[in-house]
Amino acid sequence: MTGYDTEFLGVTVPLPVPPSAVRVLHYTHFTVLLDPVRRLAAATACAVDGATLLALPRRGRWRLDTRVADGEQAGAALYAGNPLDRGHLVRRLDPVWGDPATAARADRDTFSYPNAAPQVNRFNQSKRLWNGLEDHVLAYAAAWDHRIAVHTGPVLAADDPPYRGVRIPRLFWKVVGWAGPGGALQATAFVLDQTPQLDEARLSEVTAQAVARHDVPPLGPYRTYQVPVPDVAALTGLDLGPLVGADVLARTGAPAGSRPPDITIHRLPRARAWSEVRTPAEIALP
Repeated sequence: MTGYDTEFLGVTVPLPVPPSAVRVLHYTHFTVLLDPVRRLAAATACAVDGATLLALPRRGRWRLDTRVADGEQAGAALYAGNPLDRGHLVRRLDPVWGDPATAARADRDTFSYPNAAPQVNRFNQSKRLWNGLEDHVLAYAAAWDHRIAVHTGPVLAADDPPYRGVRIPRLFWKVVGWAGPGGALQATAFVLDQTPQLDEARLSEVTAQAVARHDVPPLGPYRTYQVPVPDVAALTGLDLGPLVGADVLARTGAPAGSRPPDITIHRLPRARAWSEVRTPAEIALP
């Protein structure tokens, strides 16, 4: 398996560099950087060729990756008998391109547990939007090329609540890069928030009660925000390389709106304006 191609866009876009040691797991057209302590991915990177995507039916079954110890990856026990979804970090459709055999292998690879993260299972419009962000950016990028690079992961915060030996992230991020006019790298970023809409005191109380009962920590409905790429780097501690300097919001101006006060990102005091996105038409692109 060759994994994510850093030269896929015709300009070098390296893997994110996490702040701590990870297991680097290459799959077909994507790579997972697995944090063995958190047992979840610190980041993923996927190359998407929109011109050769194949619409294969969903047939995969989740499985552990035999290249790492079982205790270093969150498996089936985390999701059994509760309302948590196995959320694909690399979306199942994204690496499924090329010849049929390669596309089928990529499809199967996305069902490896290092590519899963616990997410809200209630389906709503916001979840559909989050799952389709790549499609919207790919449609825009098709004016120049049919290729995008998608980096995705959870925000692995120290205060994430524990459940079955895994701390459950409440924030997820996505940075999408593409080659624009003249081959110049462009990028934009998004954050998904599944924090309940409670004040800090009430959230701490409800979380503590759930942890004491060994229940799933409280999670809220999906809210999606377009954010400056540097804010993702600051939230995660990841080195995102040239994607930070390629942020389209730095060229088009910050999105309308301000950082919502109920998002628990007190560790990012200098966050700039975040814009809640409810429809693809609200995404700011140059």
